[in-house]
Amino acid sequence: MTALTETWQLPNGVAIPQVGFGTWQIPAGETAQAAVTAALEAGYRHIDTAWQYKNEASVGAAVRASGLPRDQVFVTSKLPAHAKDYDAAMAAFHESMTNLDLGYIDMYLIHAPWPWAELGADYRKQNREVWRAMEDIYESGKVRAIGISNFNVRDLTDVVDHARIAPMALQLQYYIGFTEDAIVSAARKAGMLVEGFSPLATGFLLNNPAVQAIADAHHVSVAQVAIRYCLQNQVLPLPKATSPAHIQANAQLDFTLTADDMVTLDGLTDTAPGEDHNVY
Repeated sequence: MTALTETWQLPNGVAIPQVGFGTWQIPAGETAQAAVTAALEAGYRHIDTAWQYKNEASVGAAVRASGLPRDQVFVTSKLPAHAKDYDAAMAAFHESMTNLDLGYIDMYLIHAPWPWAELGADYRKQNREVWRAMEDIYESGKVRAIGISNFNVRDLTDVVDHARIAPMALQLQYYIGFTEDAIVSAARKAGMLVEGFSPLATGFLLNNPAVQAIADAHHVSVAQVAIRYCLQNQVLPLPKATSPAHIQANAQLDFTLTADDMVTLDGLTDTAPGEDHNVY
């Protein structure tokens, strides 16, 4: 077993590989298909995509072409942020199912609590209806788990308070120096597994000298430290890369950050100047 194939358990008992391969900002077509193919060849068994990324079809094609049994690859996709009523959610889900063409989706998340053009807006009432659609999708058997992404404490709590089936996971931005502690705490209190996208802060973290010093001490890269940091904080990391060499390097996680390392990393702030954050 490696970090790529070891699993954590979602609240409904479904096993999820504890490192995922992120595909945000990877262009559809040959680039995305090649990146996912390289990830699967490197041992990743968890691929994260979204309708918004416009690369679902490429992800699905790579998974199908891999020759791996469908039940050995965990695939996450996301409901578009602008789908804010029951019918729109259902239509978007069926579109993603067609795009992926994998028979089912392992985990399906509401991509954001508000449309991207209205960051921070209050859509709690609409999200209750969208969550009703998510519950029906889950009970259809076409997805194995459901959850939310980019939700703040207010919006997360409202979904939980009105849910018939509780969200099983929260995906949010998470990296050394930006760990969204209040949201992570609220998600865990509600029983959710927490996933962290952009563990490298879309590359802005790579030039941080404090993280580099710890990486040098372990003879690993800053990217490997960033991914390992998530794991040791019980957050499922979703690193992204397109270079086969970087994809393979990011998979080499057989080292442990010391307690002193973790104290140092936990104490860092402003580690990635220039990185954008969601509005909460």
